[in-house]
Amino acid sequence: MKIPVGIADDHQLFLKSLSMMLKSFQNYEVVLEALNGKEVQDKIKESPVTPSIMLIDVNMPVMNGIETAKWLHAQYPNVKLVALSMNDNDSIIIDMIKAGCCAYMLKETHPDELEKALKEVHEKGYYNADASNINFRRLLQSEKDAVTISGKEKQFLQYACSDMTYKEIAAAMFLSERTIDGYRESLFGKLKVQSRVGLALEAIRRGLVSL
Repeated sequence: MKIPVGIADDHQLFLKSLSMMLKSFQNYEVVLEALNGKEVQDKIKESPVTPSIMLIDVNMPVMNGIETAKWLHAQYPNVKLVALSMNDNDSIIIDMIKAGCCAYMLKETHPDELEKALKEVHEKGYYNADASNINFRRLLQSEKDAVTISGKEKQFLQYACSDMTYKEIAAAMFLSERTIDGYRESLFGKLKVQSRVGLALEAIRRGLVSL
């Protein structure tokens, strides 16, 4: 019996090409094609066969790959999710893994590599794409090793990204200026920056503050 596979990608040419490629593999059958996450939601409910593996494009309109993966992981936990992207950005990889994906494939992946990945996903429940220089263990460990920032430091960061002076920040937080200086120096070290501008940019880049 062939393994049922679904594909979600907003580029119809790539979607159809990938579908034809999968059909050429001996052990796979494409049972669902969708142009975005919303179509996945609609079609998977109506499909007589639920995909065992779902290939999900990261960047899609209406409902993107991260949202789609989260929904599928919650509603269909037995479906193995594989992210597809042109981008090998570390933060995007981590976001897709967090959303429930067990593999991350670049769209330039060779067909033989894709077939191997699908086989391992089906049999082992995951695939580590070493051929694409994506090491999930390294990425997840690096996130675990990320700096620890206290609630007060986060509050300070939020103020530091405004036009308030350090004296005004101290007053707003009901703390001494010396304590505020301590937060600043501590965060300079943790985030590896040397100025308030650098601190603000790094805080925004890491998603530590909301603007």
